[in-house]
Amino acid sequence: MKKYIEESAEFLVSRGFDSPEIGIILGTGLGQIVEQVDIIAEVSYNHIPNFPTATVEFHKGKLIYGNLSGKRVILMQGRFHLYEGYSLNDVTFPVRVMHELGIKKLLVSNASGAINLNFKKGEIMLIDDHINLQGSSPLAFKGVEQLGERFVDMSAPYNTEMNAAIEQIAQDQGITLHKGVYASVVGPQLETRAEYRYLKIIGADAVGMSTVPEIIVANHLDLPVAAISVLTDECDPDNLKPVDIPEIIAMAAKAEPDMIAIFTELIKQL
Repeated sequence: MKKYIEESAEFLVSRGFDSPEIGIILGTGLGQIVEQVDIIAEVSYNHIPNFPTATVEFHKGKLIYGNLSGKRVILMQGRFHLYEGYSLNDVTFPVRVMHELGIKKLLVSNASGAINLNFKKGEIMLIDDHINLQGSSPLAFKGVEQLGERFVDMSAPYNTEMNAAIEQIAQDQGITLHKGVYASVVGPQLETRAEYRYLKIIGADAVGMSTVPEIIVANHLDLPVAAISVLTDECDPDNLKPVDIPEIIAMAAKAEPDMIAIFTELIKQL
């Protein structure tokens, strides 16, 4: 894998991806932040050696490099998921490549369902901790020790300094920001009523199909990371309605400006 990471990074350097400082992973329906970026270079995933290709219709599939809030950033416009048939190594490969290019911080966003019924769709949640229900680990492969410590500490997987800054920014800007635990499942099917009850019992405040693998690998690389969930639906097992994908995308768009406001101000401070 080390060879593949180096090949991808060398290609991106040749395309103008020079000394980025911050990586950003954009989740489902969350692409408007790109409009705030002074773009220097962009490459489709299918042109990058060894990169997977996004297959979800509302994921763009581009790596974008440019200036945002006075910092050089790389944005993943579209991410990879286990439910697309990728391995956990595929899902997290871009994080390793961005680290190889030199990023010092990683910001992650996702769209998720609110398990905590005090949280409402169209609001956002700072991820303070997570529960990995994807059945495996992106570190569970032979030779992982060549890329970092095998037994990675996860007592504080989300950077406490960045999380504190995010909370302060939200307070200063009058943005409703919840804080909670994110549970990551495989998908692509949504949860049953019984599964939503189970998730609540084990302490989840929100549920989605991404993010945790990237967070684990960021910790493996000693890369400080923070993550925000955009809450797109309310998962009340006693009043559960059939999934409405267009409404989920609409809710992501409604909440996205708050996420963008927080990320752009945080990047200024980093």
